[in-house]
Amino acid sequence: MATIQYLTTIQFDFGALRLLAPEMARLGIGRPLIVTDRGIRASGLLDRLLAALPDGARDAPVFDATPPNPTEAAVHAGVAAWRDGGADGIVAIGGGSSLDLAKGVALMATHPGPLVQYAAVEGGVARIGAGVAPVIAIPTTAGTGSEVGRAAVLALEDGRKLGFLSPHLLPKVAICDPELTLGLPPGLTAATGMDAVAHCIETFLSPLVNPPAEAIALDGLARAIGHIERATRDGSDRQARWEMMMAAMEGAMAFQKGLGAVHALSHPLGGLHEVSLHHGTLNAVLLPPVLRFNAPHVGDKLRRLAVTLGLAPDADVAQAVEALNARLGLPAGLKSMGVPEGVLDAIAAAAPKDHCHNTNPVKPTVEEYRALLRAAWR
Repeated sequence: MATIQYLTTIQFDFGALRLLAPEMARLGIGRPLIVTDRGIRASGLLDRLLAALPDGARDAPVFDATPPNPTEAAVHAGVAAWRDGGADGIVAIGGGSSLDLAKGVALMATHPGPLVQYAAVEGGVARIGAGVAPVIAIPTTAGTGSEVGRAAVLALEDGRKLGFLSPHLLPKVAICDPELTLGLPPGLTAATGMDAVAHCIETFLSPLVNPPAEAIALDGLARAIGHIERATRDGSDRQARWEMMMAAMEGAMAFQKGLGAVHALSHPLGGLHEVSLHHGTLNAVLLPPVLRFNAPHVGDKLRRLAVTLGLAPDADVAQAVEALNARLGLPAGLKSMGVPEGVLDAIAAAAPKDHCHNTNPVKPTVEEYRALLRAAWR
C-alpha cells in the first residue's frame, strides 16, 4: 500500500512577488514577521519584499539574523521577535536557511518547548499539530526547495543537526519568482543548483513506492542538468534561472519519497562547529561515492538516470556528476572544503541516526559510511 500526498499553493513565474499581498489576505495574515538574513537585506531584496506588502503591513517586524546553518538559538531569537512584534504569520525570504528557520519559528511560536522533542528521530512527527503559524516562503536561490518541503533541518544546542518533518510545517504558499535569483553569484548558483540535482537523484533512487514523485524528480533533474551551467555562466539568463527554480521546486516536491545517504552525511557535516560548510556543496561532493555505493541496489534506475542526463544508458553516472562538479568549479572533495580528517569517524557514527538513512536504497553500516567519507575526503 502506497500513501501519496501533494502539496501546497505555488505561485511561479517572473513577477510572482506582486502576489504577496493577496496571498497574505487569503491566509488572514495581517502582520507578518519577516524572516531573512543580512545578505538579503544588503542585496536590496528585503526592500523589494517590504514594498510588496500591503499598506497596513509595511512596518512589519524583521528578523534578519538567520545563520548560514539555522540553529536552535536562532529559532528562539526569532520567536522572541515574533512575540515582540505582535505577528500573526511569517513571510520568509532567502535561501534554504531562512526558509527552514522560518519553519522552526512557526513551530515554536505555537508549540511548547523544548524544540528537540519535535525532531523526527525523537518521534516528534506526531507531536507537531495543525496550529503551526502560517508561513509564506519566497526563495531567492534555486536549490533547497524548502518552499515546498515539509521539513526543516536545524542545528540543536546538543550539537546534532536534525530534521523536523510534518505536513503542518509545509509553507501555506510558495512564491517562486525567478526574478529574485537574477545575478546570483556563480559559486552560489552552482552549489545551490547541485543541491537540486542531488535532491532529484536521491529521491528517485529511494526505495519507497511513489511513481508520481519519481516522474517529478526525473523532470526536475532534466531541467537542472540542461541549465545549471548556463545559469552559472550568465547570472542574467532568464530562461536558465526559470528552469533552475523549477528544478529546485520539483526536487523538493519529490521529498515525499525520502532522501538517502548523501543527506545522512551532509546533515551532521553541516552541524560541525570547526568549519562552516555549504549544504549544496556538500551534497555535490558526496553524491558520486554514494551513487557508486548504491549502484548494485537500484535495479535499472541508474540506466534511467543516465538517459535523463543525456548519456548512454550504460554510462558511469557517478563519473558524470564528478565531471559536472569540476566544470562548475566546485571543490573536488571534503578535504579541500576544510573538513578536518579527525571528524570523519564521528560523522560516520552520526549518519545512521539521521532520518534520511532509512530511505537510502540500502542502509549503510557505520563502517560503510566511514568508507564513503574517505572516498569523498580528498
